[in-house]
Amino acid sequence: DVQLVESGGGSVQAGGSLRLSCAGSGYTSRPVCMGWFRQTPGKEREGVGRIFSRTGSTWYADSVKGRFTISQDNAKNTVYLQMISLKPEDSAMYYCVASFSALDCRVPSSSHYWGQGTQVTVS
Repeated sequence: DVQLVESGGGSVQAGGSLRLSCAGSGYTSRPVCMGWFRQTPGKEREGVGRIFSRTGSTWYADSVKGRFTISQDNAKNTVYLQMISLKPEDSAMYYCVASFSALDCRVPSSSHYWGQGTQVTVS
C-alpha cells in the first residue's frame, strides 16, 4: 500500500523557517506529482505547492510564492517543503499528497494518496 509520512512540523516564531519532509513508500512507479496542502479548523484544505516528479515543474499558491520552495529527491521517494519568512497565518496542519493519475496534485481529491499531516504553528 502507498504510504506518505510527513515530518518536520513544529512551533516557530514569525520570520522563522521550517522544512517539511514527506517520505513515500509502497510503490514502484513514481507518482506523477506530489504536493502539499494545509488546513486549519473550519476551513477548506488549501493547496500550497506541487511538483511533477518527471520534470520537476512546480506550482505555488500566491500566498506562499517567494517564501516556500518544494523540491524532491526521487532516489529517496521524498518531497520537501522549505518554508521561510513564516507568518502566523501559515499555521496549519500540512498534508503531503501524491497522485498516480492525470489528476493534478493542486486539486484536492479523494483519488490522491494523503499523509496524516504535520502541524506547523507560527507565533
